[in-house]
Amino acid sequence: MSGRGRPRTAKGSESKLANGTQTAKRDVTSTSGCTRKAKAEEKEPTCNEQAAKKRDTQTQEKIPGEKGAELLKKTRQKRPPCRDRPPDVEPTTGAQVQHDASDSTRGARPKTKAVRAKSPEEEVVEVNDSETRNGKGAMKQLSLEEDNKADAARKRELSKSLNATLDTLKIRMREKSKASEVINRIEEVILEHLKSKTLFFKQVLKPLHTGSYYENLKISNPDEFDIMFPIPVPRVDIEPFSDDGAFYSVSLKRGYTPLKHFTVSESQLLPASEILQEFRKEVIKSIKEFPGVDIDKKKKGCPAVTLNVEVDSSRISLDIVLCLVVVKSSWPSFTKDGLKIEGWLSRKVKNKYKYVPYYLVPKYEGKGTEEINGVLAKDAWRISFSHVEKDILNNHGSEKTCCEKDGARCCRKDCLKLLKHLLSLLKEQDKSFDKFCSYHAKTTLLHACCSRNKDSQWAAADLSPCFDQLLKDFEDHLERQKLNNFFIPAQNLLARCTKKSCKSLALLIKEQREEGFPIFSL
Repeated sequence: MSGRGRPRTAKGSESKLANGTQTAKRDVTSTSGCTRKAKAEEKEPTCNEQAAKKRDTQTQEKIPGEKGAELLKKTRQKRPPCRDRPPDVEPTTGAQVQHDASDSTRGARPKTKAVRAKSPEEEVVEVNDSETRNGKGAMKQLSLEEDNKADAARKRELSKSLNATLDTLKIRMREKSKASEVINRIEEVILEHLKSKTLFFKQVLKPLHTGSYYENLKISNPDEFDIMFPIPVPRVDIEPFSDDGAFYSVSLKRGYTPLKHFTVSESQLLPASEILQEFRKEVIKSIKEFPGVDIDKKKKGCPAVTLNVEVDSSRISLDIVLCLVVVKSSWPSFTKDGLKIEGWLSRKVKNKYKYVPYYLVPKYEGKGTEEINGVLAKDAWRISFSHVEKDILNNHGSEKTCCEKDGARCCRKDCLKLLKHLLSLLKEQDKSFDKFCSYHAKTTLLHACCSRNKDSQWAAADLSPCFDQLLKDFEDHLERQKLNNFFIPAQNLLARCTKKSCKSLALLIKEQREEGFPIFSL
């Protein structure tokens, strides 16, 4: 000790202490970055730290007081440091600093890379690239707008062309009234003759007007009319003659009818061929004295007696069709899955139709001498729902006011007229399409109306897209060679058309559709 009472310190010791202090300072300084990261991460506890804190809390809750605090202290001492951050103890050696720095690097978030200042040349290049990209985007947008405008212009032009075609298909009122006048007189003459001068057809009911003319679907000229003369039969047994449910053999059950004269033996079968032959004779007798009328030769399997008459230098064809009206019988079971108009015209309307009588016409397919269960094909009857079709097409809107004076117009009938016109023109160019008829077009429309059942989907202003879609529907039926009868789904209306002709017709219709219907301009 010195004289003043202070302990003496050796210079060597002071030097070592100073060197140690400086070394520690350097070590601490070198690890300042790691320490700052550790502190920053301590602000947001890691998953391991959160779990440790939770365990500590649970320990304190289980063992309160001094014992719990002592146990907690021992647990913390034994617990290994979290790998998510560096240990809390400050490093004192270079090796420890290096170890902690590596641990810190593993647990720390990646550093943000320093951003190098861009040169003026690089900035100019980036501006040019941005302008190029913006220019390409603007050009692409402009091209898209131009395409949309061109597409809209094509649609307007096509719609204009279709409406012009419809104008040419309209029947002039003067021609219509003159034709109707002549047809009505012939109808009256035949009806009067059947009621008063025949033995077997005197119970004939009021004629039923069917076909495109009376459905307001006739195009170009009023040159074809269809009139059915119904003969009521009280109670009959009908048995399917074919697998598709379209043709039937008919036998009388009980009750009187003049047609009983034609029944075959004990089976009470009504032979369609004999009844049609007798009916034809009576029709010929009735119009003998009517001026300017001649009769077509009988066609195989045709149920009609076809009359021809001249009206103002125009030839008019009138089909007189005999039919049986089944008044006391429900519709055949084959119709169960047909007439799917619930979503279009409502279930109420469907139920109403189901309670109306159905008709049977003397028509057959194939060879008349073909026999099934003792019945010849020529003596079979085909079921008909012409009266229901007519009512549906004349009341076709999902809204009651559709196409009425105060309601919105739709384009359903216009689309069908255009399809019928297109089909007739293609048939004129290729005679191999003679088996396709307007009834195929009508059935396609009926199915389409059930698929697109809202009036808004057939707006008059959308004639072009609606017609385009109807043609696609028809093409699809032709491609698959399948078009189900609207009332009897088991019957395929295209079954008697060849696959080749169906494919060819579908291809021609597609070409016309894609090219804007050049055939309408011929």
